[in-house]
Amino acid sequence: MRGRGAAVEAAAARHLAGAGLRLLASNAAARFGELDLVMLDGAGLVFVEVRYRRSDRHGGGAASVDARKRRRLVLAAGHFLAAHPQYRETACRFDVVEASGDPDAPEFNWIRDAFRADDA
Repeated sequence: MRGRGAAVEAAAARHLAGAGLRLLASNAAARFGELDLVMLDGAGLVFVEVRYRRSDRHGGGAASVDARKRRRLVLAAGHFLAAHPQYRETACRFDVVEASGDPDAPEFNWIRDAFRADDA
């Protein structure tokens, strides 16, 4: 399972890089959780949660980013910012990339600004 997740996250990073984002970190671990991707979009910092579902029968990937998960992502982002002071004053957003279908060639639905830190 972890291998498939890593492959889907790498494919998502390539997809976002193709749209002009630049990868800073992947699987950035913090005490509170893990940030799948940390990217730069112009002058802004983007924390990306990648959610893979083979199908959307039980809801899409974005639906699985519930309030608890959002809080953990916000805490992990705070940890990342504390560890990388050069980004402390940088505008940030939280995106979700839904990946579905064949894990070797997933389809992506990129939800920019999927939630705000004060929503978590």
